[in-house]
Amino acid sequence: MAKISIQDLKKIKEKEKTRMFLREGSFRAKITVHMGTCGIAAGAREVMTTLRDVIAERELTDVILTNSGCAGLCAKEPMMTVELADQPPVKYVSLDKNKALRIFNEHVLEGRAVEDYALARGSETVAT
Repeated sequence: MAKISIQDLKKIKEKEKTRMFLREGSFRAKITVHMGTCGIAAGAREVMTTLRDVIAERELTDVILTNSGCAGLCAKEPMMTVELADQPPVKYVSLDKNKALRIFNEHVLEGRAVEDYALARGSETVAT
């Protein structure tokens, strides 16, 4: 029987953590806009407002919109991370309101990541 490595455990943890969070809350998606000082200066507030407005207009109750501090890639701001149940999170970079709307429509609503703006899949501890 093969031994489970630390990396295997980290992958399992990340996958289950996201899946459980979204499933238990009955949410389809979680969107995190990175709103550190660098993100705000680069336009993250406009991205956040755009997403907030589209979620309200469509009266979606199964999408979580939240913010976080700096993600550590100031030159790539504004950034956001999209998490869907049963999929690894995707971090998007160099956004504006039009790119955010495209990501919302294609990734959040249709489940297809927008590779044009994606920096990475997976979390900081587990890339997939």
